Amino acid sequence: MESKEILLNTLLKNNKIILSELTTEDIGDEHISTSLDTPLRRDAFDLSDAEKIRKIESHFREIMETLGLDLSDDSLNGTPHRVAKMYVEEIFSGLSPANKPKIALFENKYQYNQMLIEKDITFYSNCEHHFVPIIGKAHLAYISSGKVIGLSKLNRIVNYFAKRPQVQERLTMQIAKELQEILGTKDVAVLIDAKHLCVSSRGIKDNSSATVSSFYDGKFLEEKTKEEFLKYVSLKTDY
Repeated sequence: MESKEILLNTLLKNNKIILSELTTEDIGDEHISTSLDTPLRRDAFDLSDAEKIRKIESHFREIMETLGLDLSDDSLNGTPHRVAKMYVEEIFSGLSPANKPKIALFENKYQYNQMLIEKDITFYSNCEHHFVPIIGKAHLAYISSGKVIGLSKLNRIVNYFAKRPQVQERLTMQIAKELQEILGTKDVAVLIDAKHLCVSSRGIKDNSSATVSSFYDGKFLEEKTKEEFLKYVSLKTDY
């Protein structure tokens, strides 16, 4: 059976996608996520950031040496530490709940009851199957149920969930569910348009394709509201 056919037989149960007959290569190349939550071990936060950096540095040094690189070279000698520090403090910092942005809501005193859109939020993530970059833009919208959120917080929410190993579908859902919980409304839309370097730099090596994922709930399930959102997202701006 072809892997694309097997995908039709996946089963979602208790936030887990149950897979059968799929190899690890199938999962990676088909960009399958096996969980709606980021898969984390129970002891994920037992080590401090400093301890994680030291451990990753040691392992990455071994990887570089296995590849045949000469780490006595001045240019390469500091690379294991730089990579470890980057992993923990930057590109995978969204794994730690301690880095979750603190969100303050405000009363919607001006009674603005139309959709609010924050579009073209640039983000950088990493594919969890090959640990290479995902580069894209997120477009968010919500209709206030009585509370409003600071605009910059929308950017911070996107970047928090992006800064972890991801698949785009999960990233879309995590952002959407977080917004719904914070704002206390189902009226949320999320659209993500991204380029996956695991597609463009390896495997099929298609540099022209992009991946689009979306989430609509509440009033955004109505065709008229969805069309309005998409119209605003597609508007070209020149500031």
